[in-house]
Amino acid sequence: MLVAAFSTKPYDRDALLAASRGTDIEWRWHETHLGANTALLAAGAMAVNCFVNDSLNAATLEQLSHLGVKLVTLRCAGFNQVDCAAAARLSIPVVRVPEYSPHAVAEHAVALVLTLNRKLHKALNRVREGNFALDGLLGFDLFGRTVGVIGMGRIGRCVAEIFLGFGCRILAHDPHPDATLAARGVIYVPLEQLLAESHIVTLHCPLVPATYHMINAERIASMQHGVMLINTSRGGLIDTAAVIQSLKSGQIGHLGLDVYEEEADLFFDDRSNSVIQDDTFMRLLTFPNVVVTAHQAFFTKNALDAIAAQTVRNLLHFQRGEPLEAVVAG
Repeated sequence: MLVAAFSTKPYDRDALLAASRGTDIEWRWHETHLGANTALLAAGAMAVNCFVNDSLNAATLEQLSHLGVKLVTLRCAGFNQVDCAAAARLSIPVVRVPEYSPHAVAEHAVALVLTLNRKLHKALNRVREGNFALDGLLGFDLFGRTVGVIGMGRIGRCVAEIFLGFGCRILAHDPHPDATLAARGVIYVPLEQLLAESHIVTLHCPLVPATYHMINAERIASMQHGVMLINTSRGGLIDTAAVIQSLKSGQIGHLGLDVYEEEADLFFDDRSNSVIQDDTFMRLLTFPNVVVTAHQAFFTKNALDAIAAQTVRNLLHFQRGEPLEAVVAG
């Protein structure tokens, strides 16, 4: 079974090869993103394997169908990059990895909070330069603070549990409240109340039309002055232009991002010898109270192994004609 894998790095290949050892899966590796202009690289493959910044729009899927590709497997949980209607029309099943390591993403979100609060990014650079002054490094106790968690899926629940351990008050917004977490002290509230009362707001929901730019100028204005905003989900959840204006005014006091709306042209590649053309992204980096990581929240060995294992299961189920898991389209 030949599989064309796109947007792959050495760590992806190592994990997928280890997971597929002993099977007849044959990999064809491509570092390039999958899109309408690169779909021809999948010629001869029964399936393609893709990541978050690959484009599976109608034009790409039509080309894959014409080439005889029968299955799309995603190495991620999100599927906002997929035209699900086109996949269904073309009868190409699309499967994902719904759960790899929620702890990995949750722990990274908390790491962003701690870094921003205690100015660890500044402190590291100061000490390396022989500057041991504490001016400008003042933080606050997390104990007793209110943390708002938007989206209480597996990752959001892990985040809530970690902050409960810090002694925080947890407000949650989700269409499906969890009685077990509520019994532990998590308070489910409308979004407006969460935004108004939270010192820290962290996003853990999928990017769908209803959540696109859910954090916009109006909602930022309803937050507490100096709020800390964390996003480890999808860049399109926040209106970046509105966030920049709010950083300038001080309405947002700290911003931690592991995702960015236009990250497809930036993340996962070494661009240190290039002039980055995205002025909005470069503006974000000028703020001393902003920390940006390059979509690495998922990046633990546990998560990579789980992603590879689920991907191989998806491929083998399809090859054997068995029911597919985690189907999002087709």
